[in-house]
Amino acid sequence: MIIGGIIKKIKESKNAQLKGTVVLMRKNVLDLNDFGASLLDGIGEFLGKGITCQLISSTLVDTNNGNRGKVGAEAELEQWITSLPSVTTGESKFGVTFQWEVEKLGVPGAIIVKNYHSNEFFLKTITLDNVPGRGKLTFVANSWIYPATKYRYNRVFFANDTYLPSQMPPALRPYRDDELRNLRGDDQEGPYEEHDRVYRYDVYNDLGKDRPVLGGNADYPYPRRGRTGRKPSRKQPQLESRLKSILQQIYVPRDEKFGHLKMSDFIGYSIRAITQGILPAVRTLVDCTPGEFDSFQDIINHYEGGIKLPNIPALEELRKRFPLQLIKNLLPVGGDFLLKLPIPQIIKQDKHAWRTDEEFAREVLAGINPVMITRLTEFPPKSTLDPAKYGDHTSTITAAHVEKNLEGLTVQQALESNRMYILDHHDRFMPFLIDVNNLEGNFIYATRTLFFLKGDGRLTPLAIELSEPIIQDGLKTAKSKVYTPASAGVEAWIWELAKAYVSVNDSGWHQLVSHWLNTHAVMEPFVIATNRNLSVTHPVHKLLSPHYRDTMTINALARQTLINAGGIFEMTVFPGKFALGMSAVVYKDWNFTEQALPADLLKRGVAVEDLSSPYKVRLLIKDYPYAADGLAIWHAIEQYVNEYLAIYYPNDGVLQGDVELQSWWKEAREVGHGDLKDASWWPKMQTLPELARSCTTIIWIASALHAAVNFGQYPYAGYLPNRPTVSRRRMPEPGTKEYAELERDPELAFIHTITNQIQTIIGISLLEVLSKHSSDEIYLGQRDTPEWTSDAKALAVFQRFSDRLVEIEGKVVGMNNDPSLKNRNGPAKFPYMLLYPNTSDRNGAAAGITAKGIPNSISI
Repeated sequence: MIIGGIIKKIKESKNAQLKGTVVLMRKNVLDLNDFGASLLDGIGEFLGKGITCQLISSTLVDTNNGNRGKVGAEAELEQWITSLPSVTTGESKFGVTFQWEVEKLGVPGAIIVKNYHSNEFFLKTITLDNVPGRGKLTFVANSWIYPATKYRYNRVFFANDTYLPSQMPPALRPYRDDELRNLRGDDQEGPYEEHDRVYRYDVYNDLGKDRPVLGGNADYPYPRRGRTGRKPSRKQPQLESRLKSILQQIYVPRDEKFGHLKMSDFIGYSIRAITQGILPAVRTLVDCTPGEFDSFQDIINHYEGGIKLPNIPALEELRKRFPLQLIKNLLPVGGDFLLKLPIPQIIKQDKHAWRTDEEFAREVLAGINPVMITRLTEFPPKSTLDPAKYGDHTSTITAAHVEKNLEGLTVQQALESNRMYILDHHDRFMPFLIDVNNLEGNFIYATRTLFFLKGDGRLTPLAIELSEPIIQDGLKTAKSKVYTPASAGVEAWIWELAKAYVSVNDSGWHQLVSHWLNTHAVMEPFVIATNRNLSVTHPVHKLLSPHYRDTMTINALARQTLINAGGIFEMTVFPGKFALGMSAVVYKDWNFTEQALPADLLKRGVAVEDLSSPYKVRLLIKDYPYAADGLAIWHAIEQYVNEYLAIYYPNDGVLQGDVELQSWWKEAREVGHGDLKDASWWPKMQTLPELARSCTTIIWIASALHAAVNFGQYPYAGYLPNRPTVSRRRMPEPGTKEYAELERDPELAFIHTITNQIQTIIGISLLEVLSKHSSDEIYLGQRDTPEWTSDAKALAVFQRFSDRLVEIEGKVVGMNNDPSLKNRNGPAKFPYMLLYPNTSDRNGAAAGITAKGIPNSISI
């Protein structure tokens, strides 16, 4: 019996098998234009191999193969043909059986996947059951696998274990190094093809003709973007050539693309539809009409009834080119073309509340650009412009303008009690206004707006200063006029116009800087640096990668159709062709450490240090929804990051010796943000607190900060009178025909001053697309793959983070229901939910324009 048992074990060992499950998504599930791909692959299966996997040992090396982990025999996926393709179920599961003897080959730690089909597929996970000495073993891929002939190397995926470079099993270390080398692709100049997986840097030289190159020079410093390798333009060789068709895709590494998000595909198609179809249709419409709205109700009618577009060839072509499933919500099939837009939340409950001073002030604290207000510390406000070029730009606002509304205080008393605040766009725009106002249809003021913090916690506007540049004695000085609140007659409408000019400034800065530059553009170098330098097995890669999802793709799409020369941004927002150049000037003063929320609040003077607070700061405006909710989110991220990193870095010496981490930070700083590489504020990355603060800041920018400045765009600015993007003429002066028009028909005069009809229709069509959450959004505190790590400690840390965010959700709802916090809802009865995490929504039910929720990443 004993001898028989030994013989049986020997036979079992020789025939040892490991069984597993492969989860993938076929191309037809993710590409609605290529339903036949999997059927063709199924036929191809009869002619040869389909998909094969080979295990790689993490414990035993092959001395004949450079001491790399031993590689097992190829194992084919089972039941590929019998699993019928479907466009509804999404995931497909297949069995796989490996001939693998653990005693001879060791414990698997990586896997090679080869695709012998003619089309790519999206590999999610491979799971092995009952691995001797290990138990369940999962390989997380989340990657597109192209036919094997497309690659110069094997596609290798590691088990979901976490290793610092010095801790990587020696058998797997060469594979780790190879994968990073492949992703860097420094020997591949391009142009890159769809299947390439190359992460390299480039300057912004692809925006179109007659636009400056952004990045790489002192006049126009800029963060780097992903390299495409396209050839130079023939006419302007310093520029990269543009794609010939709007339907072509700018290269980004395939795993960065939207392909796994049907809703994001819809977004991509929708933006192209706006550019290629709706824009020419609206232009035709405007050519046939006076091209102006006539009243506020006339604007509202377009939401309630829709905008009938002329039946032109461009629209018919859209229906042919774009997948019906993706475009039908934008352009319904059959009958007339109708651009139907939802009613923005700002006018849903009350169509007039947006005009109140209270709502105007509330949106500075709880609108779509709540990151600008600063505490006033001297009066009158001073300028930082160089007096040798600009002369004296000290504000002309006086105590007499404001003291009647300070609840009995003097200006000095209001300053000393921290109750004076300012929205100061004067210095930001004054240097550019001569050029900007020479653009057709523009007349923009540089503005300063003073606010007073009332006893009930609300802000109230005190005065608005409008300034235009004039050349005097060789200096670019300012001609300024101050306006104060009025409630009746033509003066009330003059005050409404003054607020509109402020909103124009704020809208331009919001889109150009708060949104594009300070989230989208500054994040892309970190995406590239992470993929080039940190292995997927690295703890910091696992920490940060969810916060990079789709960012390179949406930025590429922006360069193609939104921020490019003549793109939608230049067409609809006042800086026009000077926009991106202006943002480059602003980037000169960008400071990574000041992007941390507590640092930002301290810099703006709206908070003071308070070591007794868990946030280490105390708000001077208690009812500041963005800051109050933001500090709770920041603190939760900070706790999560600190707890997570402590698992892997027991001391600073381990961090300093982490070669991948040091390479990552050096490259992000010196290449990705190379134009600012000499700035003294960059963390040195020598201590764990430096790493934790940096990772917290990256996650904050990608998730909460972006959510705060993006997902309220349509809810607040979808009704353009509330957030105009252009002003077209001066403030009316008594005795002029414009003043007479204001007296006779104030709504019409207001509308003729702000964003015109075509700009409005195109602008809000875009905002509707950009303000939507996808149907499979992944929110902060969620992961797309539960098996993202095998580390139980890390999983526990992440669960605590998720639980904290759910607690914050309850607190946000509670504050919104607290009548003493008047800035949470305001006259528009529109509660502040932009920093409501939405972590508890596990089913993706909150899709569309919800004005709530914090996605993990800048994915739109």
